[in-house]
Amino acid sequence: NGRGRSRPAPRPHRGTSAVARVKILITGATGFVGRHLMAILAKTYPQAELIEAACDITDAQALAERVAGVRPNGCVHLAAVAAIGDARANPGRAWAINLHGTLNLAHGILAHAPECRLVYASTADLYGKSFQSGEKLDETALLAPMNIYGATKAAADLALGVLAGEGLRVVRLRPFNHTGPGQQPNFAVPAFARQIMRIAAGLQPAVLKVGDLEPYRDFLDVRDVCAAYAACLHPDLDLPAGCILNIASGTPRRIGDVLTDLLQIAGVSASIETDGALLRRSDIPMAAGDASAAHAVLGWQPQIEWATTLTDVINDWRQRAAS
Repeated sequence: NGRGRSRPAPRPHRGTSAVARVKILITGATGFVGRHLMAILAKTYPQAELIEAACDITDAQALAERVAGVRPNGCVHLAAVAAIGDARANPGRAWAINLHGTLNLAHGILAHAPECRLVYASTADLYGKSFQSGEKLDETALLAPMNIYGATKAAADLALGVLAGEGLRVVRLRPFNHTGPGQQPNFAVPAFARQIMRIAAGLQPAVLKVGDLEPYRDFLDVRDVCAAYAACLHPDLDLPAGCILNIASGTPRRIGDVLTDLLQIAGVSASIETDGALLRRSDIPMAAGDASAAHAVLGWQPQIEWATTLTDVINDWRQRAAS
């Protein structure tokens, strides 16, 4: 089933001779997740050389030349059109980056760095309609995306599985919703926090514009997700090519309750108004994941308390509002 239940690996640690010679290539290194990942990789593998891809992943030749020049031991592929709204607004770009850009990277690695382990940042959004079961999904759940973003990521996920059969050393991680400081407000948690801190700073009336607050989602701290990516690069970790691992908290949270918690942390009172422009048709009242495979294989589980995540998001937007 691709879940890769091999023996538990030791957690990444400092100072091993194997790590000293490692080159890690990162696509999307300057994005929200990428900035957190770079910090965690630097701490986890202090002797490794961290190298940004720094090229257009839709340019197959440029990307192949970059891989050939670096010859990485490991690669984390984050670059993507990651917001559902952005993918809907420009589906051609989403397919070009999320599918074809991923294939460009995979073929470049096969041709020029075949020993490189590719860690692919997939998404739980590819499960789509399978969430309608109301159960926590594991890696065997049917892929049934319900939007362009999920479809492009599912296509890339499946394509990489095929290339694993041709020798690509890829592990596909499927993280659930993740947030944290630095995220842009086209996602629910930072969108709430931005408005709350603008209200606190007197920059907008005490009215919060929101979409549907009833769905339940499985939220994670971005730093916990990045810890999973980093763990996959450990030199002692034995993973079968094409391995699939969910990265999830297993705890579904109502979006309206997340908003309430943010208001309490910030000490702000505001009225709530539903904005039709923010409503997105959803047939998924609850989405949650089973990450027991990641725990068994990587020794991974969330470490950061949810209250800490929300506090860090509020503090981040407090600073942004002040500036």
